[in-house]
Amino acid sequence: MLMHTLNGARHTLSPLVISALLAGCSFIPKYERPQAPVPEKFALAGSEAPSANAVAAADIDWRDYFTDQRLQRLIGIALGNNRDLRVAMLNVEQARAQFQIQRAGQYPTVNAIASGTRQPDTQGHYGNNFQVGLGVSAWEIDFFGRIGALKEQALAQYLATDEARKSAQISLVAAVASGWLTLMADEELLDISRRTLQTREESVRLTRLRLDNGVSSELDSHQAESLAQAARATYAQQQRQRLLDENALALLVGQPLPEDIRASLSGLRLDDAAPMQSLPAGLPSDLLQRRPDIRQAEQQLIAANANIGAARAAFFPRIALTASVGTVSNELSGLFKSGSWAFSLAPQLALPIFDAGRNQAGLESARAGREIAVAQYEKSIQTAFREVSDALAGQATLQAQIDAQRAQTQADAKRLQLSDLRYRNGVASYLDLLDAQRSLYATEQALVQVRLQQLQNQVSLYKVLGGGWTDTKQASRS
Repeated sequence: MLMHTLNGARHTLSPLVISALLAGCSFIPKYERPQAPVPEKFALAGSEAPSANAVAAADIDWRDYFTDQRLQRLIGIALGNNRDLRVAMLNVEQARAQFQIQRAGQYPTVNAIASGTRQPDTQGHYGNNFQVGLGVSAWEIDFFGRIGALKEQALAQYLATDEARKSAQISLVAAVASGWLTLMADEELLDISRRTLQTREESVRLTRLRLDNGVSSELDSHQAESLAQAARATYAQQQRQRLLDENALALLVGQPLPEDIRASLSGLRLDDAAPMQSLPAGLPSDLLQRRPDIRQAEQQLIAANANIGAARAAFFPRIALTASVGTVSNELSGLFKSGSWAFSLAPQLALPIFDAGRNQAGLESARAGREIAVAQYEKSIQTAFREVSDALAGQATLQAQIDAQRAQTQADAKRLQLSDLRYRNGVASYLDLLDAQRSLYATEQALVQVRLQQLQNQVSLYKVLGGGWTDTKQASRS
């Protein structure tokens, strides 16, 4: 009795073991991550490995980095309404469904079958045949791992799409922050242009008064009028740019800016921007784990590698199984009666013999696809390295540029004050005064632009180091 039981278990387990061994057969090449084609560290000083208590940018929530409550609100709205991010999320859902389709190919599809036929026999008499049951149609048994390789490819594509979604969110967070800072700079530039226009209109009034009294020439009057019109044109241009930048930010947010936020912009200056914390750059190798776009490129490389396995398996036989079980009768009333049950089993083996080089071409195409994916992966690393290096270069030099630009602005302001005093006392010509006005106006604008560039560089550094990714569900709840 015991021997019978063991024999039965052996006969039962043997097919399972064989199937498991065969199912484990795979022609997918062993994956090895390519070497990063970048230096081991960033060139700028201060870019060495962070200290033990330093927090990487990718681990800093965007709410903790952008502490302005108005900006936080705009970013939260954008994460819920931006159409590009919505498309990226839907692409993930589509890729997940494609993976599930490929995974389902490893299992048989069982269908309910019901059929009825009426046809003549050799003597011209008509007979009926009815059948009801369950059937499996052309289920490919994956002995050589072709379907498994396609499943692995679909899984890697799904993971790559998910990384693309994270990358899209990081870019969106940075774009909204940059757009908000741009609006603040627009407000400051408008204020400078408004004050400059008022000053030049006052100059026009004074020169006309001096002309009427015979103190100045008509040339001075026309020069003052020319500068006033130029300031008026610049002011109109900056008003238009302000509206364009607001429209761009509204597109990112996915809806018009809330009225209270629009109203709060009036009178803002870049110096009112909430400070952003300093970020450790770490090492270039950290980007491999921190940058979603690099992880996306690596998943695409893994998918291309799995595709080679599917192309190799195409050279081997395909075994398909068609089977059915049910009840058959020549009368409807005879169905499901004793003796009417039957089953059929039809295995099929297809061995490629001649295909005019189709399978070989498929394999060569898969190999070329992997080489393309390798190049794209390496390019993504190089691009990330350059972006971080550029942001570090800005961090290292922009403050010195701001200090110099601020000193120049102060010098030009003092120069204008002295030129105006000398002109009123008849010591200097009106040309000296106009030149001082033009110089101060230009340096004030340049200072705002450099200050904006510095703040946007901080946003860019946070982005290129992988910061800004947060679960959108959490963002919408907050």
